Amino acid sequence: MREISVKLGIVILVGAIFLSMNYYQAKEETIQGKKEIKEEPVKVAVTIDNNVNYVDLDDYLLGVVAGEMPANFETEALKAQVVASRTFVYNRNLSVDNTTNSQVYLSEDKMKENWGNKYDEYYQKISTAIKETKNEVMKYQGDYISALFFSSSNGYTENVEDYFESSPLPYLRSVDSHWDLTIDPKNTRQVSFTKQELKEKFNCQDINFNIIAYKKSGRVATLSVGGKNYSGRQVREKLGLSSSCFTVEYVSNKYVFTTKGSGHGVGMSQYGAQGMALEGSNYKEILNHYYTNIEIVNN
Repeated sequence: MREISVKLGIVILVGAIFLSMNYYQAKEETIQGKKEIKEEPVKVAVTIDNNVNYVDLDDYLLGVVAGEMPANFETEALKAQVVASRTFVYNRNLSVDNTTNSQVYLSEDKMKENWGNKYDEYYQKISTAIKETKNEVMKYQGDYISALFFSSSNGYTENVEDYFESSPLPYLRSVDSHWDLTIDPKNTRQVSFTKQELKEKFNCQDINFNIIAYKKSGRVATLSVGGKNYSGRQVREKLGLSSSCFTVEYVSNKYVFTTKGSGHGVGMSQYGAQGMALEGSNYKEILNHYYTNIEIVNN
C-alpha cells in the first residue's frame, strides 16, 4: 500500500512539474508575443507623386526633419522639430503627402545630395534627436495638437485664426519670437513688380495700394488694390511673398515689397527654436513656448 502511495505521489509530482513547465513556457511566449507587437514599427502613408508609400515612422521623421529644418541647427532645436513633426503626422492619422501642405520628406539620395560630405554627421545627429525623444508627442486635453510650424517670423507668431480659416485654438496663439530677427540671415527680403505685372496678377486696370489694417502681430490684415480688398494672406499667395508681414513702396517705376519672416507664422518658428536653443533652452521649453498650454507625453 505504501509502495502504491509513493508511486502515485511521484506521478502527481511529475504531472505538476510538467504543467508548471507548460505554464511558464506559455507565459514566456505570451510576453515575447507582446514584445513583438509593441516593437512592430508604426507605418506612415506618404503620398509621393500620387503613389502611396508606407514608411516606418522613425525613417519618415528622419526624412522630414532633413527636409524641414537645417541640419546644422542645435540638437535641442532639432528635437523640438522631431516632436512637432511626430505630433503633426499623428494628428493627420499617419497619412500625409510630400509637399508643404503636409511636411517635406527627403529620400536618402536627396539627403546625400544636399549634405555632401556632411551626410554621416547630419544623419547621425537627426537620428539621435529622434531616439532621444522616442514616442513623445504633444497633446491638448488628450488630443494630438495640430503642430504647425514655419521658418521665421517678424518677431511674433500668429494666432491660427488670423491666417487660416480656422476657429481659435488655445495652443496656437501669438507669442514673442524676437530671436528670428537676428538669427535668420534672410529675415528681411525684397521683391519688385512693374505696374503691368501687378495689373495682371490682380486683374485690374488701376494699381493703387493702400494697407487698410494690420494685425496685432504686425502682419497685414487688409490691403486695398485697385479699390478691391484683399487679406494679407491673399496678397502673399498672389505675389509669392515670403510672408504676410510686408510694406509697399513705389521706387524707380516699380513696386517694391519688403517682407519680414518666412512662412505663415503659426505655431513654432524654426529660427526661433534655434535662437532659444542657442540661449540654452531645451526642446521641451521650446515647445512649451510656441505651443501654449500643451502636454508633452509618451504616445
